[in-house]
Amino acid sequence: MRDHPENSSHPEVWTGRATNRMQWLLALVGAACMALGIELAVDSAWSSGVAPLVMSVVGCIAAGLLVLFGTLAFVHVAVRVDHECLEVRCGHIGLPRRRIPLAHVAGAEFAPHVTPRHWGGWGYRWRPEKGTAVVVRRGEGLVLRLWDGHTFTITIDNAETAVHVIRDRLRPSGPGRG
Repeated sequence: MRDHPENSSHPEVWTGRATNRMQWLLALVGAACMALGIELAVDSAWSSGVAPLVMSVVGCIAAGLLVLFGTLAFVHVAVRVDHECLEVRCGHIGLPRRRIPLAHVAGAEFAPHVTPRHWGGWGYRWRPEKGTAVVVRRGEGLVLRLWDGHTFTITIDNAETAVHVIRDRLRPSGPGRG
């Protein structure tokens, strides 16, 4: 049996993140849709009635807001691992957010190639055959196997280090989990 000093080479709190700069382009498209809706509302020479104008304005602004906030929520992801839990925060205001106690984690694995195409796009995703994921870009990722049989995948830079940190913190916890 080997002695493993608790987290000898890892900090008390490990943090990592991943960013997708391409989503800023989508955010610009959303802002452009909103600007078009506002322009139609303010300076319109619409001659075929008020109902089509209202539908166009509302449609442009709604589509713009959906695209803008949907993309800004997944421009980046931040992961924080301490001795008790792993916390995932997305976007600039930290939503959506997920907190997974390490007591619920059965194992952690490194995924060298996670792509939005495999998950159905960017964002917070769920697929019955694959589990749940937060995908903000293509590249390496962290896959958590939970004790309830589910998996949770996160695209993050330096995912291999995150796996080592999580495994080191799982090792001393509870009988039969080592």
